[in-house]
Amino acid sequence: MPLHSHTTKLPHRFHQIRTFINARIKWVRDPYLDFAVQREKDLKQAISLKNQILSTPSKSLSLSTASLLKPHLNLPTSTSNFSLKYPSLFTQFHTPPHLHLTPQALALHKEESSIHNSPTHRNDAVRRLAKLLMLTRASKLPLYIIDRLKWDMGLPHNYISTLLSDYPDYFQVCEVRDEASGEEVLGLELVSWREDLAVSELERRVGIYGDLGRKKGMRISFPMCLTKGFELEKKVMDWVDEWQALPYISPYENAFHLSPNSDQAEKWAVAVLHELLWLLVSKKTEKDNVFCLGEYLGFEGRFKKALVHHPGIFYVSNKIRTQTVVLREAYRKDFLVEKHPLMGMRYRYIHLMNKVPKKKPPKQSVGLASGAKRQVALTASGEGVEIKKEM
Repeated sequence: MPLHSHTTKLPHRFHQIRTFINARIKWVRDPYLDFAVQREKDLKQAISLKNQILSTPSKSLSLSTASLLKPHLNLPTSTSNFSLKYPSLFTQFHTPPHLHLTPQALALHKEESSIHNSPTHRNDAVRRLAKLLMLTRASKLPLYIIDRLKWDMGLPHNYISTLLSDYPDYFQVCEVRDEASGEEVLGLELVSWREDLAVSELERRVGIYGDLGRKKGMRISFPMCLTKGFELEKKVMDWVDEWQALPYISPYENAFHLSPNSDQAEKWAVAVLHELLWLLVSKKTEKDNVFCLGEYLGFEGRFKKALVHHPGIFYVSNKIRTQTVVLREAYRKDFLVEKHPLMGMRYRYIHLMNKVPKKKPPKQSVGLASGAKRQVALTASGEGVEIKKEM
């Protein structure tokens, strides 16, 4: 069954009107959201390397094999240097050269696995993945797109074998046409449309907190929060107010009948992007992931336009060697308003990564005369003075 099986009928005037004024909207840095992104520097790569180590029968990885993983894991340096940078996570042994995890990292992994294996999290992950597929027109996505999003979705790294196989009534692996290459590739398909999941986060809030109930074509506004010191021109603010007053079309509906350059079509595109980010445990993802999904959905440049026109809804950070799209309303300063259990675990990994192991004190010299104990006192000049004490 096609996923966008419903359409919202709107007055014809909403189909074609384009009123966005020709004004330059400058990008203003948000230090709090930049920090929220910067804080996770190397985190994804470290967790990926950890999973690679634990996927081997010996729970270790030879450095020669590990060196081949640099491009696959998108490491900023060689695997050996990367592991040495985080000695609280990884331990190198030299005979033969191989990598192990530290006891602290193993303990965190055990807790992380308990979250992934809990029925509550598994059902939540399945529900969010189903909703992601429901954002598409064809009820399916290429696996390579899901793989790009699996970290931000909070899926286990081997989600196909450990998660999807237990939900055959939800998903099935299929072949889909890759629009970029024109070739058939492996994809994931939703077995059947689930009406109970076809409710966006904004619609859910109206249903819970509002008195109007959920009706198609309601005038739902997007929460906005501009960076301190960010000021829009009055004519831009007037346009935003008029745009916010347009009917809200659910991201789970089909609105491709609207003129792609109309304000109404833009509000629908923003609704799709807003819902996508809300489905992610981190409420953010790399901009390339957004554009990759947008291209497959047939949105082409609509997501790019949404990011430029609506800086009060979305923020684009330039930290950690990439650009990251952040859903503003999900954060208060640099903290998530609703913290998923997996994000709590990730913050604990970050704490361990930043922890410097205590150096062991040097071993006491051997070969002293029997009954003698050597001590070294530092003079004011910093020179060592040997003191002998008879036992």
